[in-house]
Amino acid sequence: MEERNNSSENQDTSLREQVEQYLRYWYWFVLAVLVAIIGAFIYLRYTPKLYLSKATIVIKDEKSSNNIIDASGLSQMGGFFSKFNSTKIENELVIFNSKRLIEATVKDLGLNIKYETVGSIKTSELYSYIPFKVQYQSLKSSGKGVPKLYFEILSDSEYKIEDESQSFSGTHKFGERVSLPFGDISVLPNIDQPDSFKVYIGRTVMVTYSPIDAVALNYQSRVSVGNEIKSSNVVELSLLSSVTDKSEAFLNELVVQYNDDAISDRNEVAKKTSQFIDSRINIITRELDSVERNKELFKSSNRLTDIEAEAQMILENSSESNQKQFDISTQLELSNSMIDYMENSSKTELLPSNIGIQSENVGQSVNNYNQLILYRNKLLQNSTSKNPVVVNVNNQIEQMRSNILGSLKNTSNSLKVAMKDLNIQESSMNSKLAQVPQKEKIFRSIERQQTIKEQLYLFLLQQREEASISLAATSPKAKVVDLAYSSQSPVSPKTSLIYLGALLGGLIIPFLGIYGTKMLSTKVTNRKDVESHLPTTPIIAEIPKIQKGESELIQDNDRSIMAESYRIFRTNLQYLFINKLEDNSKGKSLIVTSTVKGEGKTFVAFNLALTLALTGKKVVLVGADIRNPQLQRYLPDNEKSKKGLTEFIVYEDLEMEEVISQSKYHKNLSIVLSGAIPPNPAELLMQKRTSVLIERLRDEFDFIVMDTAPSMLVTDTILINKLADITLYVVRAGFTDKRLLDFPHDAINDGRLTNVAIVLNNVNLNNFGYGNKYGYAYGRQERSFLKRIFNRH
Repeated sequence: MEERNNSSENQDTSLREQVEQYLRYWYWFVLAVLVAIIGAFIYLRYTPKLYLSKATIVIKDEKSSNNIIDASGLSQMGGFFSKFNSTKIENELVIFNSKRLIEATVKDLGLNIKYETVGSIKTSELYSYIPFKVQYQSLKSSGKGVPKLYFEILSDSEYKIEDESQSFSGTHKFGERVSLPFGDISVLPNIDQPDSFKVYIGRTVMVTYSPIDAVALNYQSRVSVGNEIKSSNVVELSLLSSVTDKSEAFLNELVVQYNDDAISDRNEVAKKTSQFIDSRINIITRELDSVERNKELFKSSNRLTDIEAEAQMILENSSESNQKQFDISTQLELSNSMIDYMENSSKTELLPSNIGIQSENVGQSVNNYNQLILYRNKLLQNSTSKNPVVVNVNNQIEQMRSNILGSLKNTSNSLKVAMKDLNIQESSMNSKLAQVPQKEKIFRSIERQQTIKEQLYLFLLQQREEASISLAATSPKAKVVDLAYSSQSPVSPKTSLIYLGALLGGLIIPFLGIYGTKMLSTKVTNRKDVESHLPTTPIIAEIPKIQKGESELIQDNDRSIMAESYRIFRTNLQYLFINKLEDNSKGKSLIVTSTVKGEGKTFVAFNLALTLALTGKKVVLVGADIRNPQLQRYLPDNEKSKKGLTEFIVYEDLEMEEVISQSKYHKNLSIVLSGAIPPNPAELLMQKRTSVLIERLRDEFDFIVMDTAPSMLVTDTILINKLADITLYVVRAGFTDKRLLDFPHDAINDGRLTNVAIVLNNVNLNNFGYGNKYGYAYGRQERSFLKRIFNRH
């Protein structure tokens, strides 16, 4: 149970440490969020807001809106033709979004010419009120390559014009024709609203001309046409635009163009029917005139006034037969006329419908045939005759035309057979009329022909009037449910999402930056990095990073963070001496080294010597780095050339007192410089005089601090390591590569370095070990909030 609790506590501690690693840089998160929010505000301020415009219509059924095409009897023709009888909503959606209709809409509204007011940062499109209209005339290259034009209204009669590249510029009067490199234009002022026009005087308006087909393609990609309720004929049109008046006008005009197109299609069928009826009326009129003239000549030549009474009874008996003959003759005449028309007309022309043929199959087939012809014509407007759909429809048209012609011929043959039977019956009746004068028989024949022609003539007149009424009373195919209207609030960009994204981005970007820096960094940052490579080597001190304006050396009565860290360093060092040394009668020697140059070993050695001297102990600082001496930078210029360690080793007659100098920083601190740089430093340090100097210094001083060369670069420190009681190994945070810690690890294990303790130098206050969040601020005057932010490194 205790192990489980310890594991839980360790996990909580690890999580808290991970969070604290990022909370240390809270100011970066605050700054990033502020920048992101400001960026989002600027983006929302200058990004055009898009509004959704909608229009709702209902597509009427063809059976209720078309009086010419009779859709009855489709069930007898089979399910294949039924889909051409009523409006298919999918086809209508394609028509609504067709480039042909959209081009007509763009052209009627003049949407290929855009007017925008030029602002200091962004431009705003004009539509509700445009101060002038530009008429493009005689354009070259079909309007392609027309540059943007900038118009500055000077007064109610003059304006200044120039193009985007300022290749031409000039002042002109409204209404005059202006010749430009791309063509001629004229500018007409819109002075219907004088107050509104005056607002634009002195302002610049940018006019952009685009080809109609390019604008149509743009609208075609933006407009959305859908059938929200699948079981109904309701169609919803929608368009996103920053100018609501413009998008509403486009949707309303698109509905008007759709209705005009549908009415044009229906009128085409009506016109074809009227033309056919007119041609038949002309033929029947001539035939009727001929019959009437024959009757007049026959009666005048034979002096006939009435039918003989003795034939009255027979005629009454034969009236029913005559009526049948009349009906069959009428149908036979209509069938033959239709056959003649189909054999002599083009296969792409519409067929006349509802001419009186009583066969339901033929009438329905003609209606379906005309629907296919119209459907094929619409397809050809947006495709070629080789389109597979067009080829398929052509095959259907050919098959249907053949079926209709065959049906007509079959009907004609049946009528002929029926007529033949009736003629046989008439012959039987005529035999009973043998006593009736031959002239009366001839007269009856002429009168019957006259009646047939008159009835056919009246029937055609009635059909022509019905076609004319249908042509004049054609109703729109689309009923408007809701005219175009726009949303009250913009749908894009969404303010809440933009600000939320900015907030998240402001938090994520610093997080990723800090995380990436930590993941990619190979430098030592805190004591944990050292402990992971040197787990058995104690870390005796952590020296903080020197803040801006702070001194590099410890002062008397110094209460800075660095001074406190060296006091802790000193205390830990005393305990280390107690544990390591048995004989405390002589002075204690220390070697300060590092892996490579630049890790601050001289800085640590000098401040450590000062800190020890502040306790009243006699301390000597020896510059044992005779290859690249750095101790001189803390001494005045007149002492830098003094004899030092090199001279003492080389000249045996030189006494120790001659190389020791008193430090100006503290009375208890003495310094032995490195001296001249020798050509053989390693061999020189191996001389006996080196150990002699250290032993004499032990007798005179309480602490000997030796500033030596980097251990990995040269062998000097390894050679004199046996002269030191403790080896202080300096690691610089933010500088020392973690991989370099493998060297002291191997040197300690091999015995090349003994009694080693680590000094972690240049540590950021946020990275002090043991979760130190307070630093050494006890009793120290706190810095201001802004100073704490801007002095962070």
